[in-house]
Amino acid sequence: MIGRSTAGSYALRGAHVRVHCLTTGAPAPDGTAERREECLAAGAILGLQDYTFSAIPDTRFVDHRGEINADLFTVFRETRPDVVYTHFPADQHLDHSVTAQEATTVALREANNLRYFRSPYSVGFEPTTIFVGTRELLNAKSAALKCFAYQRQLDMDVFRKLAEVAYRQHVHHRVVERFPPARDCAELFRTAREIEFTS
Repeated sequence: MIGRSTAGSYALRGAHVRVHCLTTGAPAPDGTAERREECLAAGAILGLQDYTFSAIPDTRFVDHRGEINADLFTVFRETRPDVVYTHFPADQHLDHSVTAQEATTVALREANNLRYFRSPYSVGFEPTTIFVGTRELLNAKSAALKCFAYQRQLDMDVFRKLAEVAYRQHVHHRVVERFPPARDCAELFRTAREIEFTS
């Protein structure tokens, strides 16, 4: 179970990817068909096998923590994820913050690896993991994000520029010079837990 941000890369490499949204984007429990269709269209571009939803009312996550926790336990036990991606817990958006807190609680019991991604509202995010991808993958992610017509706060030119330069803030230029050819786009994550098994 991973976030949209890295889903395309995992899917392209043949991993089984499930993205679970806790809401379909409206204060009413049944959400909106438009937001659901946006999610499914983005998932199709990224080659996702599973895109599932809970019925938590948008902007009401604080009032529905118990339901969120129960839904996440169900999803994790169905999926048995190796790697879980969720929002960074320190986030000014209350729904993001609650999602991160509840996903962390469940993931630390049900999954090996847990990583946080940042949103435009993350506070104090310092990456420990840098995912370096290709221009082809960046194009796919840009196309997927364009599906979300209701989410207008992130200009796509800004997104692309961030993907192109973000890692340079955290990696010395001499290390960047040794990156493989055509690996010039990156996303930043914070690893909460990573378990490695020796052979």
